[in-house]
Amino acid sequence: MNKLSIDALDLAGKRVLMRVDFNVPQHEDGTVRDDTRIQAALKSIRYVLDQGGKLILMSHLGRPKKVKDDAAKLALLKLDPIAEYLAGLLDGVKVTKVDDIVGADVEAAVAAMKAGEIVVLENTRFNEGEEKNDPELSAALAKLADVYVSDAFGTVHRAHASTEGVCHYVDQCAAGFLVKKELDYFGGVLNAPDRPLVAILGGAKVSDKILVIENLLSLVDTLIIGGGMAYTFMKAQGHEIGKSLLDEAGIEVAKKILAMAEEKGVKLLLPVDNIVADDFSNDANTMVVGLGEIPADYEGLDIGPKTLELFLKEINAASTVVWNGPVGVFEMEKFAGGTKAIAQALAENPKVTSIIGGGDTAAAVAQYGLADK
Repeated sequence: MNKLSIDALDLAGKRVLMRVDFNVPQHEDGTVRDDTRIQAALKSIRYVLDQGGKLILMSHLGRPKKVKDDAAKLALLKLDPIAEYLAGLLDGVKVTKVDDIVGADVEAAVAAMKAGEIVVLENTRFNEGEEKNDPELSAALAKLADVYVSDAFGTVHRAHASTEGVCHYVDQCAAGFLVKKELDYFGGVLNAPDRPLVAILGGAKVSDKILVIENLLSLVDTLIIGGGMAYTFMKAQGHEIGKSLLDEAGIEVAKKILAMAEEKGVKLLLPVDNIVADDFSNDANTMVVGLGEIPADYEGLDIGPKTLELFLKEINAASTVVWNGPVGVFEMEKFAGGTKAIAQALAENPKVTSIIGGGDTAAAVAQYGLADK
């Protein structure tokens, strides 16, 4: 994975357009609740400033499409609190927040920049062209830059205008320090992993991760499926899942993956019991049920004790673990047990090399005070 890196660039006086991942957990008023992702980008940010670059930062925050008809919720997804928080971390650095990602006002703000200053663009997903990877938007973003730097590891797999499209219109594109570190780690895992190699996948949609899962099946010894996507696999096997999260488009995908795992001789583990609730709430009534026993008016929100025992046995026997996606709704204490136990097992086992990716997983590990382990 030999990629051009930020430290190989001449940045003095250059306009550096950097894609970061400031999609941070927030308090109810929109302020930063967990700054793990911001802290992760600081090395690249400070490097550009120290080299005399003019830094233009862009990031998404949340899913504006889901709240587009609610002005109050939409306002909470503006990047103003993020820019203010960043300015506090970079004491003395001028940080200017603009209210769009392209256009005359943005271009004027960039033109007025001096070396060592930062302009933060608005939430990239406020522009409909972002997730469509619109060429016009990509070209307009590129007009802001002399150099493009990708340092948003949590979003580099998405072909959006700010992550992929813009690269076609900027002559020099490079990896930031965060992406470089992750590529170095994953390079080792992909080329010569210490075995047994176990992958843990959570998250909501199977259909979003089909290529990831297909590639993992050619690499891992064991694949553990938890989180919301596990219920789609259960449905694909004909089990009752009640009101649990279901990715309808992923049912056929799940069937395909189950068949591929069997064909390749990969052990694929799914939950054998779950903690279910009658409401998506920390105050809900809960119970533990076996596979296929979720009542029609209940939903699965965490793995059960038998499943945790099954998963931990495999994890503790591994030499390398790659983990992406919590196995339950870790934000609520009642449903955080599975994710927390896995995080603690990885932190406490010196024989296991663990690579944790994905914002929610990183946030969970940070929440449990285990990020440094």
